[in-house]
Amino acid sequence: MRHLPRARARVAAGLLALALAAGVVLLGPATPASAHGTLATSTPADGATVDEAVTAVQLTFTERVREDAYFTVTAPGGDRVDNGWTHGEPRELDRPVREYFLVDGVFEPREYTTGFPVVLALAHLPAAGQYSVSYLSVASDGDPVRGTVTFRYTGKPTDAPPNWQPPTGQPDPTLLAAAEQHGNTGSQPVPGVTGDVGATPVTPVPSVAAAPTPDDSGGTGPLAWAAVAAAVVGVAGFLAWRRRPARVERGRKSVRRGGAARSRVKPTTPTKGRRTTATATSRGAPAAAPAARRGAKAAPAEAPAQRSVTTAPVPTGAPAAAAAATPETPTGGSAPTGWWHRMGDTRLALLVGGLVLTLLAGFALGRIGTADAPTATAPASGTAAGGATPDAAQAVAAGDGHDHAPGTGPHSHPGDGQDQAGGTTVSVAGYTLKPVLRAQRAGATEDYRFRVVAVDGQPVTRFAVVHDKPLHLIVVGRDLGGYQHLHPTMATDGTWSVPLKLTRPGGYRVYADFTVITGDGRELPLVLGVDHEVPGNYEPAGLPPPQPQATTGPYAVSMAGTPTIGMTVPLTFRVDRAGPARLERYLGAYGHLVVVREGDLGYLHVHPQPELVDGAVTFWLTAPSTGRYRAFFDFQVDGKVHTAAFTINLA
Repeated sequence: MRHLPRARARVAAGLLALALAAGVVLLGPATPASAHGTLATSTPADGATVDEAVTAVQLTFTERVREDAYFTVTAPGGDRVDNGWTHGEPRELDRPVREYFLVDGVFEPREYTTGFPVVLALAHLPAAGQYSVSYLSVASDGDPVRGTVTFRYTGKPTDAPPNWQPPTGQPDPTLLAAAEQHGNTGSQPVPGVTGDVGATPVTPVPSVAAAPTPDDSGGTGPLAWAAVAAAVVGVAGFLAWRRRPARVERGRKSVRRGGAARSRVKPTTPTKGRRTTATATSRGAPAAAPAARRGAKAAPAEAPAQRSVTTAPVPTGAPAAAAAATPETPTGGSAPTGWWHRMGDTRLALLVGGLVLTLLAGFALGRIGTADAPTATAPASGTAAGGATPDAAQAVAAGDGHDHAPGTGPHSHPGDGQDQAGGTTVSVAGYTLKPVLRAQRAGATEDYRFRVVAVDGQPVTRFAVVHDKPLHLIVVGRDLGGYQHLHPTMATDGTWSVPLKLTRPGGYRVYADFTVITGDGRELPLVLGVDHEVPGNYEPAGLPPPQPQATTGPYAVSMAGTPTIGMTVPLTFRVDRAGPARLERYLGAYGHLVVVREGDLGYLHVHPQPELVDGAVTFWLTAPSTGRYRAFFDFQVDGKVHTAAFTINLA
């Protein structure tokens, strides 16, 4: 192969430097994609503490919100204190907000410098504590824009206007329908949630994160930095290879590593008055082999390869040592010494192409986002759990499960605000819940056994530990009574089992709430449901009317908040027994909340903030539709778990 001339070598070096510089520029500003029309700023700012009474809250978005957009402001006691909203005058943002749009499979950036404020009037500030501001709109590109910001008020309470009544209305059905068409792709994070540790959101396309806040530096994500590190390692290895001394053996031996043909050149002994000829012999010529090995002490072995025979004239009288020390020169060419000239065109092209591909891969990874390594209960394998394919895992709808890890803060699970809650189907994304028995006798304790199988019919055995357990089993009667929260154990063959006692005849719904680990290491959250029967005379109990208080054992539990369809709003629970009870952490939190919808038994599973808020356990709930719900609040005191049940009516 002919080597590069010096001019072309300089050009190749310049191109390589340009590729490296372009890669750094591309990787530097890589930012997770954000949806259109998102929240840019708020006043008070999210998480801020204010000591002076405020009469309004201002939310500024990157585009004008719809006329039917909906807003709520919830006081520490759970009552709403918002008193209508109006559009503010557009203004220049203190700092541009960058949003990304998926165009032909590529996220393209767009910066916004103008903000569109919404001014929410506050009727009063009834108490010191945390105030929650929730919003729901739909952007011009059809994506829903929903979320919550909070601020803490430390000043004195202010009086309510005469004849004040907290608002109890719901968002316009047209707004809800528009938001449900695109799911939660434009959702904003719930306060206190920075991401699900050890969990990777599962979506058919790259997930869309919240819009950058004013203090967002647009930094490079961990995967992008990993790509940069890979590029640096590649360059370092390349430079080290470049500095490696040329391999020169006695007897004028040269090897072209990249080609199939190799040559060994040895000049013949000079003869006075005669023309000396250098002869390269084929490895297949036995007669030439001894001569080629003369003077080559412990020469490195060469892999068998076909060699050609070439003759090149050497001037009479030229010392053999000088010929051996001369750098390898192509026939008919001069003897350049640069490292570029010790490479072939193919090797150089492969090197430059590899570096460019590494940088482009890093750029793409930086655009997609970040992911943490999952925690598995079984060793990883090369295939999906139970044989499921990644495509099947990606096919899961957002409403089919939830996504969180041990210690996760407050959040509503994907789908909680959409048209369908989880647990209404027995199979999702290729995973199916298969119980051994579907009925048992009333009053008898049975060993309830089941398996989770993949598309190939094999049991799944790889699960992530979520809230201290790899699987949570929830049992609820069809009349929303008989609630139980159980934790089965899994045998080596993938069969789960747990003692189950059902005292009343009737139909029940059994939910398996778990996170499976797919073959590519992602965590796929799922909620699967199956019917269970207890034969006998069935007398369904009527759903109790909504009440803010409930009693369980010696404890009085109060629930406060205003659930709103499609809105992420807080629900708070306080436990008393001659004063506030000393709650203990149960499954990594101070309480757990399971909400089931009457009729289709749609399952909503939410979790609280990691710490108590103003002495109460706080959850963030997004009700998916009108109807009646039963909320089951689990808490632990003195090592014992108690459950308080509440009815929520969203007519």
